[in-house]
Amino acid sequence: MRNMLVTGAAGFIGANFVRYCREQYPQDNIVVVDALTYAGNPHNLDGVINEHCTLVAADINDTELMMTLLREKKLDTIVHFAAESHVDRSITGPDAFIEANIMGTYSLLKAARQVWQIEEQAVENHHFHHVSTDEVYGTLGSDDPAFTEETPYAPNSPYSASKASSDFLVRSYHHTYGMNVTTSNCSNNYGPYHFPEKLIPLVILNILHGKSLPIYGDGKNIRDWLYVEDHAQGIDLVLREGRVGETYNVGGCNEWTNIDIVKLICSLIDKRFTGNADLRNTYPACPASQGEECDSLITYVTDRAGHDFRYAIDTDKIRKELGYEPKVTFEVGIEKTLDWYLENPQWWQAVLDGSYRDSADAAKDKDVSDAA
Repeated sequence: MRNMLVTGAAGFIGANFVRYCREQYPQDNIVVVDALTYAGNPHNLDGVINEHCTLVAADINDTELMMTLLREKKLDTIVHFAAESHVDRSITGPDAFIEANIMGTYSLLKAARQVWQIEEQAVENHHFHHVSTDEVYGTLGSDDPAFTEETPYAPNSPYSASKASSDFLVRSYHHTYGMNVTTSNCSNNYGPYHFPEKLIPLVILNILHGKSLPIYGDGKNIRDWLYVEDHAQGIDLVLREGRVGETYNVGGCNEWTNIDIVKLICSLIDKRFTGNADLRNTYPACPASQGEECDSLITYVTDRAGHDFRYAIDTDKIRKELGYEPKVTFEVGIEKTLDWYLENPQWWQAVLDGSYRDSADAAKDKDVSDAA
């Protein structure tokens, strides 16, 4: 049985990881710490918060609180998702990324070292797992080999630079202080609970509401897509069987251009609406409700500053060492994702109209000392 601290788990990937753990390891105790900023949604954890899984609304930069939680809850494992992650936001407001991604990681490492390694009741079998991104490796050309764990870092945005910095901090705490750490660098995730500013949910919801689908540049930028539950499975393998001090790349081996992703989603929604009066009545602004094709909404806009052309992950290491294999094909995963958004309008409507913030504010108003 693990006693685990999961940071940032009211966000997209973290919440899916907690859901995976609750299903696979119901005996584990989990403390979720999330600052509940704009992308932190307590409803992402509906149905899993109970006596074995608690939510603490707090900032990981509160080092004293992190130490208190580690001590009082006897936590032996940290899975660190908490991060600002939207590249566009990092370009217009990099300060938040430095504070959350670099300083937040440092605060968490400092707290863990104090409780796990310095104090009398040190935790020998501790584990600090850091969740990072393939964007730290920079960009690839069309014919370049995929990123491996040995690819030199070359971040090109304030977001990826802040994540690269946090990766190096985690590495240093292993090599300098002997902390038991692992790191995983993942490709683009998709699936349930994905915040609507990101490409796939943004496209789905814009189509349903008949809004334009803005595509950066010519739309030929390439990303590797990984279903979020497969990412959770990969992290689980690293936690259970990964070598201390190592980095593992977790990818879907599933490269798509942005424009092809958008056209695929348009086609899927066209098919869903054919002969489905309920969908047409629910979403009258959708082109498919009016007998038009959804790709009519595609527009091209000025490319993003410093837009990386291609990301691709070589997963040989995690496959050979840990037996990792994505279980959800993209054809299945994208259908499941679309189904989830069609079946859960109450979730995304609360995000779009901001009412989900009421739950976040209520959680913040609770006395966090109650969690310790």
